[in-house]
Formats: sequence, structure tokens, C-alpha cells
Amino acid sequence: MKKSITFIVTKDCQLACKYCYLVGKNSNERMTWDVAKKAIDYILNHEDDFQDEGVIWDFIGGEPFLEIDLIDKICDYIKTEMYVRNHHWFNDYIFSFTTNGLNYSSDKLQNYIAKNKDHLSITITIDGTERKHDLNRIYKGSGKGSYKDVVKNIPLWLEQFPTVGTKITISSADIPYIKESVMHVYQLGITEVHINCVFEDVFVEGDDKLFEEQLLSLADEIIDNGYYNDHTCSFFEERIGKPLDPVKRNNNWCGAGRMLSIDAGGNFYPCTRFAQYSLRDKKAWIIGNVESGIDQNRLRPFLLLDRCTQSPQKCIDCEVASGCAWCQGENYDTAEIPTVYQRATAICKMHKAQVRANNYYWNKLYRKLELEGLREKFEENRPQPKQEIC
Repeated sequence: MKKSITFIVTKDCQLACKYCYLVGKNSNERMTWDVAKKAIDYILNHEDDFQDEGVIWDFIGGEPFLEIDLIDKICDYIKTEMYVRNHHWFNDYIFSFTTNGLNYSSDKLQNYIAKNKDHLSITITIDGTERKHDLNRIYKGSGKGSYKDVVKNIPLWLEQFPTVGTKITISSADIPYIKESVMHVYQLGITEVHINCVFEDVFVEGDDKLFEEQLLSLADEIIDNGYYNDHTCSFFEERIGKPLDPVKRNNNWCGAGRMLSIDAGGNFYPCTRFAQYSLRDKKAWIIGNVESGIDQNRLRPFLLLDRCTQSPQKCIDCEVASGCAWCQGENYDTAEIPTVYQRATAICKMHKAQVRANNYYWNKLYRKLELEGLREKFEENRPQPKQEIC
């Protein structure tokens, strides 16, 4: 397992995506080198408290690459300090980014990539067709769509990171464009699509029916044209839509509390979703800072989280519960009181619609493979998702 440590290097972004959960983005809160260094020193000085075999040093914003100079300095310092200290993470670390892709071809970023290529994961968000992408991913101020400025950087990105996927986000307005957007992303040369519905309570009457229709149509397209051989789409996974495994049924879906996030003020959070700029109705849940370290009492509620401590009984007993996700930060933000032990269930109907389409997908695919005598070969060589994108 790898520890995930996130630097919120800026709360600024060129875009004002309509579905973005970061409700408090601004151009003022930018991490300083002093704060970043103190955070790194604290983490590496407390090696016994971070026993995970590897680490993902994650950088987010806003748009993280607005702070490429700071990021470059941070990564150089991390590498040097892990080497000097003979830290157990030195041979098992990744620098991870999800970016809007607008600055991808800049000289500074390309120099950074060349220097860190062997320990780097970069995901560019391309939200599908131009129509789908520009519906939400618009420039702040002008409202202009960003598709054309992003898509021109996709060939270079794929040349450098050919196996990395992208993420497509679905809110109520996006549902009619799901099929065309997944297929468009495939045609751009991206073979792995992570796609999910937002966790916020935005879906209206009839959305689940339209959602299911789109997924059924997408399933036909993928199967009839053979994309299943070398492409993946996270809407279609065999583990989705089954009763909970008796052994693993009480696992927590979310990693909040086992991750660590640091903001420009030097505050520590159990996850980025607990920073103030991610919350609509609750106060930030701070678990410490770079000066005093982690307060275990503030962290303790997260270490006790599991499915049963936060889910209503109907979710635990649900016949299609497997694969039904939740976000700990959204749970906290929508809870009746400031607690992480009340699960938000706004996506219930969307999950059930996905399950029905998922069952259709696998039944159709296996019938096809059986008739062609190819099921065994497919199961031996099926493409597997290589990463999770939060």
C-alpha cells in the first residue's frame, strides 16, 4: 500500500467548471516554500508514523501546474531528503497530478516531466466531446469552453504517458452525452476511461432512466465494435451490483484519514475534501499543522470508520451494494450535524441504474464470447484498469 500525501499548492484555476466541488477557489491562497518544506520535514522526520511501503506525493489546486516552480522545488527537496535519510520510500514513490491540461506543453512543465519521468503520473481531464466538455469546463470570467485548448495537448501527453487514463465526470446536464463522450475519448487514443457521477445531490426525476439508456447504448457500442479487447470503462466492472462480500462487507470505501492533505496555511486534513474550500455547509476539519504535527484525537474518528458505522441499514442489506461509492467529505458536508458517521445517499438511484446496465453489458459480452469460443482467451487477456482517479 502507498500513503497518499497531497499538497494543495494553489486554490486558483483558469477554469470555473460547473460541477467542481471546490466551492472556495481563489487566487490568493498559494502555498509558500516555507510551508511546503516544513510539511516535508515533519513527514520524513516521523518515518515510524508513516509505515506504508510506498508513497504518492500528490499535487492539486485549483490547477496545480500554475505553481510549477514551487512543485519543481518541492520534488527536488523530497528526492534529496529521502536519499540522504535512506528513507524506506526512496525506491517507491510517485509524483501524481490531475490537470486541466491547459499548460501541458509549456517549457517549464516539459522540463519538469523530463527530470521526473520515471516517477510521474499525470492525468489530463478531457471530458468527452467538445459539446460535453464545454458544457462544464469553461474559463472563469469569459465562460468560454476549454476543449480546443486542452485537446491540442493530448497527443504529446499520450506520447509521454500512453497507459494513463482520463476521468469523465457526470452531473445531471451531462447525461445525454455519455455514450458519445466515451467513444470520443477512445478515438483520441485514450484507452482507459474512469467515469463517475458526482456525489452531490444534483440528479432530478428521470435522470436515472436516461442514465441507464445511455449506458445500454454505450455497452452495445463497446461490445459490437470490439473495444472490450483493449479498452476499459469504469461503468462496466464485474464486481459492481452484487450483495456485499461477508468477509469484506464492512470495509470503508473512502481513504479519508489514511491520507494526508496540506494547504497553504500549513494545516493538515484527513483528505482534501475536508479543507474549507471544498465545503459548502460545514467548517474545515483540521487534524493538525506543520508546526505542531498531527492531533491523533482529531484523526481518530476517521480510523474507526467502516461501512456499518455510517450507512443506513438499507445500504448494508442492499442486494446490489457492491461498487456503490461514497465520498467521506460529502457525507460530512451533508450530515445533519458535524459528523462523518452519516452516509449521503443521493446517488442511490444512479448506482442502481448503473447496475442494470452493467448486468446487461456482461451478459451480452459473455454470450458473444461463448458463441465465438473466445471467452477463455478474453479472461486471460482482458484489459485491467491501471489506476484509480479520485
